[in-house]
Amino acid sequence: MSSLEQRLSRIEEKLKQENEEARRRIDLNIDMSPQRSRPRPIIVIQLSPAPAPSQRAALQLPLANDGGSRSSSSESSPQHHPYPSRPRNMLTLPTPPYGLHKSLENAEIDQKLQEIMKQTGYLKIDGQRYPAEVTDLISEGEIGSGTCGQVFKVRFRKTCHIIAVKQMRRTGNKDENKRILMDLDVVLKSHDCPYIIQCYGAIVTNTDVFIAMELMGTCAEKLKKRIQGPIPERILGKMTVAIVKALLYLKEKHGVIHRDVKPSNILLDAKGQIKLCDFGISGRLVDSKAKTRSAGCAAYMAPERIDPPDPTKPDYDIRADVWSLGISLVELATGQFPYKNCKTDFEVLTKVLQEDPPLLPLSMGFSLDFQSFVKDCLTKDHRKRPKYHQLLEHSFIRRYEVLDVDVAGWFQTVMDCTESPRSSQCYNHQHQLHSLFSR
Repeated sequence: MSSLEQRLSRIEEKLKQENEEARRRIDLNIDMSPQRSRPRPIIVIQLSPAPAPSQRAALQLPLANDGGSRSSSSESSPQHHPYPSRPRNMLTLPTPPYGLHKSLENAEIDQKLQEIMKQTGYLKIDGQRYPAEVTDLISEGEIGSGTCGQVFKVRFRKTCHIIAVKQMRRTGNKDENKRILMDLDVVLKSHDCPYIIQCYGAIVTNTDVFIAMELMGTCAEKLKKRIQGPIPERILGKMTVAIVKALLYLKEKHGVIHRDVKPSNILLDAKGQIKLCDFGISGRLVDSKAKTRSAGCAAYMAPERIDPPDPTKPDYDIRADVWSLGISLVELATGQFPYKNCKTDFEVLTKVLQEDPPLLPLSMGFSLDFQSFVKDCLTKDHRKRPKYHQLLEHSFIRRYEVLDVDVAGWFQTVMDCTESPRSSQCYNHQHQLHSLFSR
């Protein structure tokens, strides 16, 4: 096997491990899903009552997957009870300083956790600060999952605000703890950026971290699936402006590279807002370069991350995220992932290295400056690929910075028309969606 094949195999193996870890976290997670046996069900997160300070070292949580798989038949049965009569396995964690295992206490993690622990236990919503415990979070169902955990639609009991809460399991794994802390660190510090998901606060327990955030409508990936086709160029123009400005903000203000730019991490809502989320595998930039090798998603990974020009110095800069943005735009603009018919990550990685970069097809009527922008983002030689300041000067971005686009109206039309996909009215309306902003 060649050295390149060995590197690709190592990356593929790392991605598999990350996927397995993510599945394991979901299997271990507390069940916040609503019961189907009752109309409009609302279930409080199943935690033991908040212990007194002297008792916190003994905080216990039942394992969510205890009692077998959660089949739909058992959930819908009137006899089903959330608490099985037979004994449950209990998960008890030691509580060294700040709830971390001794072996994980390096200076960086400890410092970040100290900062976060000062802010835990309250939510700041609409300028008002409220004390908050996990029992104040009433789940109204799961709305998504990512590399770091599950996201739920939640009603905050004290104010009835509807928010999003990301639940991340503290498994005792050093890398996972770093992901949790990085995600928290970035969102808590990014309150002044309108293009990054806003954080209301966090609740940290011995076993989990709950991050409370503003509730957005859905992500770009799910929108693409809803309309079963391309997203209009004008919507993508506004999306590009928002994401480039979010990435520039992270780099300039906090010295951070995102490393996981993809459609599922781009959120939209009924107000027409477009925001970047999920910072669990973001990395610190040292001399403008990332030194760590978190894998991210193979489908959107830049060539220089897969096969570094200098293996002795496998660092890269923010232009890796520019490539990921380019791949995302091609996917959303065409309605199809550019590296099709790949059954494994290895095949995707090989195509990224060996094939010419994907382009927007001429036959779909995209503007010349959109085609040019995507081509710049997908420049294979990262040294020739533009950075954020250059991208902001591109005619495509300058046009959509000032152009009035009704993103909110388009979003609402899509959501309304795809709520009942079997209805003939929805299907008849699909064609109108594709050309809604083409005039």
